[in-house]
Amino acid sequence: MPITSLASLERHLQWAIQLELTTIPPYLCALYSIKDGHNLPAQALIRGVVMEEMLHVTLAANLLNAIGGTPRLADADVVPRYPGKLPHSDGKLTVKLLPFSPAAIAAFRAIEHPAPAGARAQGHAYHTIGQFYEAIADGFRRLVKAKGARAVFRGDAARQVTPTHYYGAGGEPIVVTDLESALHAIAEICEQGEGFDGTIHDDDTQFGQPDELAHYYRFTEIALGRSYLPSDTPRSGPTGPEFLVDWDAAYPMRPDPKMRRWKDRPDVHALMLACNRRYSDLLYTLEEAFTGRPAALQGAVPVMYDLKYRAQALMAIPTGDADGSTVGPSFEFVPRPGAARATRGAAGGRRPRRSGGRA
Repeated sequence: MPITSLASLERHLQWAIQLELTTIPPYLCALYSIKDGHNLPAQALIRGVVMEEMLHVTLAANLLNAIGGTPRLADADVVPRYPGKLPHSDGKLTVKLLPFSPAAIAAFRAIEHPAPAGARAQGHAYHTIGQFYEAIADGFRRLVKAKGARAVFRGDAARQVTPTHYYGAGGEPIVVTDLESALHAIAEICEQGEGFDGTIHDDDTQFGQPDELAHYYRFTEIALGRSYLPSDTPRSGPTGPEFLVDWDAAYPMRPDPKMRRWKDRPDVHALMLACNRRYSDLLYTLEEAFTGRPAALQGAVPVMYDLKYRAQALMAIPTGDADGSTVGPSFEFVPRPGAARATRGAAGGRRPRRSGGRA
């Protein structure tokens, strides 16, 4: 069904935040599993995608704040679990935590796959991320036409994350105040993921990054071990120089690790718990920044570095299994003491009253 109410638009924008959050741990697992000094081109490509996914989370939060919603990130009902599906997708793709490998890169290409030409918007059970965001764009257009811009863009402007607050690369946040800026933010998310207007590039010239590859095509470069030239197209594939992709130069992390498996190994369990607490700290920091204190975003930088070092340490710990696998990070949510959260409500973007259990 099309998005015809503000409540539905809030709900879909909260789903967008969850969708963007779902992609980040798998990309980080592949990146952190690569051994020092190896696969430098692949590392740079994956790292760039991760930074842009962090930007997408911020843009989705700005969109939700612009219409008066409340972004939720540090919530057991929101944080992704692996293996799992892309939130509210058609369920055909299972997202897993995997080390750097052909299987991981194939999954990343499936996540970022461009929508077919002329594909219809899909707000639920979507086939591609682009179709999902097109449904959100249609919802904005429809509601502004029906209610007027002032009734739709009713959020507190002080909650917008601006370029002054933003801590990372991958572009700059777009402050959302009206239909034009909302559609601009949505277009930025889609173009960085699947390309601009059917090309391999993301049209990021506004950030001084001309002809930067969209995510799908960066992962294609890794899969084929070959770079795209500026003149290449989606049909031609990459025709530029080859580069080395050494799949063996990565720690063989056990897929989809879980803390509970290591209850009988207190040393490993403690390291996993500490890593997951840092991941959860990152989510709490982002939520604080998106719910009234944009300057808190600066605090995410040291948390991300500490998370990286803890995750890399786990990559090198042998499981002791016959397959020679290693432990790896599990990216599980660990609530802070006393930080019990309300269950998810129907509107998705607004906090419901507290209740005793999960929805």
